[in-house]
Amino acid sequence: MKTPSLFWSTAAVALLGLTACSGDDEDPKPECGEPLYAGGATDEAWRTLVDARSRPQDSSRAVTLLSPEAGQTYVTSEAAPLWRWTSPLRASLQRPGRGGPSPVARPRETGRSVLAWLGGLVLPAAQAHLPPYTGDLYWVKVQVPGRQCPLEMLTSELQWQLDDGSWRTLRDAAGQALSVQVMSAYLVQNRITEGPYTLAQPVSFGVAGAR
Repeated sequence: MKTPSLFWSTAAVALLGLTACSGDDEDPKPECGEPLYAGGATDEAWRTLVDARSRPQDSSRAVTLLSPEAGQTYVTSEAAPLWRWTSPLRASLQRPGRGGPSPVARPRETGRSVLAWLGGLVLPAAQAHLPPYTGDLYWVKVQVPGRQCPLEMLTSELQWQLDDGSWRTLRDAAGQALSVQVMSAYLVQNRITEGPYTLAQPVSFGVAGAR
């Protein structure tokens, strides 16, 4: 008869083998990882938008970018810009405002390893989750030539104050053609009820060296 410790060791090895053979992870993430977050945006709400990317493009209620404007050029010596937009999801529906502190971008998060997941099966532990998100969300993507992954921000606010790291990346791309796209949607308990909407065309802008 197997001892309890031997049983759990055997079970753990078997589960790890199944995972390795299938190649599946509990929580697969897109190749480029998660965006920065601001306001009330959460990683689970982001995954909802990721799943909706295959839907037909709809620009009927897309945001209106106030900045950057099409063709606008920033200068590398300037401070990191503040990007702003308006949205029918916020204006026409008159959603209640969300108070609280000013949004702060959070760094990208890493997912749990296979071993951590396996340990959770053998010795279950409570997992902390943020409450399901309800409200309008904005997924901003900046395409930078030479980069496999865009700069990304998911926010519940109508603005993005570029962080130092993102601004540095754009300054390093001075002289190249840059563009920004915004996906917007309204979610109720992490489910899309309106949208997603995207700009009919990404907005092009540039960054130039100081004169």
